[in-house]
Amino acid sequence: MLLSVSIRDFVLISRLDLSPGEGFTALTGETGAGKSIILDAIALALGGPADRGVIRAGAGQASVAAEFEVARDHPVWALLTGQGVAAQAGETLTLKRVVRAQGPARGFINDQPVSASLLAEAGDLLVEIHGQHAASSLMRPSSHRRLLDQFAGNEALLAECAAAWQALDAARAERARLKAEQDAAREAREWLMASVEELERLAPQAGEAERLAEERMRLMQAERIQEAVAEAEEALAKGGSETALGKAARAAERICRLPGFESGEGQLAETARAAAEAIERALIEVREAELAVARLAALPEASGDLDAVEARLFALRAAARKYGGEAELLPARLEALRGRLDLVEAGDAGLKAAEAAENAARARWHGAAHRLTQARKGAAGRLEAAIAAELKPLKLGRATIRVALVPLAEEEAGAAGAERVEFEAETNPGAGFGALRKVASGGELARVSLALKCALAEAGSAGTLIFDEADQGVGGAVAAAIGERFEHLARTRQVFAVTHSPQVAAAGDNHWLIEKLPEAGETQLSLLDACGRREEIARMLSGAEITDEARAAAGRLMEDA
Repeated sequence: MLLSVSIRDFVLISRLDLSPGEGFTALTGETGAGKSIILDAIALALGGPADRGVIRAGAGQASVAAEFEVARDHPVWALLTGQGVAAQAGETLTLKRVVRAQGPARGFINDQPVSASLLAEAGDLLVEIHGQHAASSLMRPSSHRRLLDQFAGNEALLAECAAAWQALDAARAERARLKAEQDAAREAREWLMASVEELERLAPQAGEAERLAEERMRLMQAERIQEAVAEAEEALAKGGSETALGKAARAAERICRLPGFESGEGQLAETARAAAEAIERALIEVREAELAVARLAALPEASGDLDAVEARLFALRAAARKYGGEAELLPARLEALRGRLDLVEAGDAGLKAAEAAENAARARWHGAAHRLTQARKGAAGRLEAAIAAELKPLKLGRATIRVALVPLAEEEAGAAGAERVEFEAETNPGAGFGALRKVASGGELARVSLALKCALAEAGSAGTLIFDEADQGVGGAVAAAIGERFEHLARTRQVFAVTHSPQVAAAGDNHWLIEKLPEAGETQLSLLDACGRREEIARMLSGAEITDEARAAAGRLMEDA
């Protein structure tokens, strides 16, 4: 429901704040007072065209904001969430449009900048505008299938059809994937066979390349150790250090046994004895070094076939380069190639199974779509009868509205069924049916919309309906019938109607008077009380001079409404 409208510097309006009530609100005023300006302002806030010409003379910008109270389950919340607009169900929604003299127009939803297209999508879900030139959802064929389904209560059938289509789509994609894989595998059959044979001969094992790399490193280190040991052994053997040290030790021994040296007193004796001990220690160290080198040469880690390890490792790495990936992935690569080859060797078995699954899914979708079609056909007849009942009192008795169901090919059909729906009109018998907007004249269009909306009273998400001069060119009983239908719609919707008919105005729960102030050159709008309503309806009945008879007639209209 529309809670408030705030208009600033729009055409002839400098400042206007409205707080519409529930039910049916009539908007009246002299011709040229600015009734269309109010509707244009609301349309601008709902994402309509933005023209700098709407900016009031002397102002830098025009702005219109419309605040709505929206049910928690209203589809507008899903739209906003999907578009990344931060809005929580339960709060009010404010749609705002600003047209600037310099720079592009800007749109906002709850003070968050949005595109004009999103503003228009949200506006379409909140408000329906019906008039001679307003392209309401009732006039757009793209919305007719949804409206028929809402009228028929096809929610369960739609869900079943959508689920069946989704399953068909998945089965179709799986069949296409298998066929593409099989075709690719068949083209590469010889290469696959040679590759599998080569890898099977190589027989790569999980973790083998890593283990061989470690073994190669160990063997290379062992080889270097052996070379170094051999060099050390050769040096020790050829150097004759042990023989030389032995001779030196014996010579030092003889010095120490000379007369006078036994006591070890004196500097010469002490030095000789120290030299003998040093030579003895060196001889012991040389012998320990020889033993250590011998033990190092005998260690078991030094054994192994480095050439064989390298040959195996290099073969694995070469295969990895050839077939892509790391050497450690060769076992998995072999299994993948075997799987592709199996697709070829297995023939069409897998593909035939996928085709059978697709056909079964298609049959389920056709069944669901057929049930939906039958429900739509039944509802179409009921809707045509309901519309026909509304047309006659609106002076459109010669017109016929037809709900056409046009079958679609499978490639054009989908989750919403196998046909498109369009409301078509024949305004005179034998004239032929055509699209509503093309067949109905300007004066008839708003009344056709009213008849459709009355028949589809519970269909559509918009909680606010605006009718622009649905009573144009009619009066008396037809105008009264229009007022009655506005009252009927207002039981479940908020209804606004711009009208020149006193019968329609008298049916309103609220009455707004739109006036143009000549001295200020501005348009203003005011809420009328009971006396003001009677005076305005009397003016609509009598013209420029309001008579007592007109006031009395206005009172009777208000009492009868």
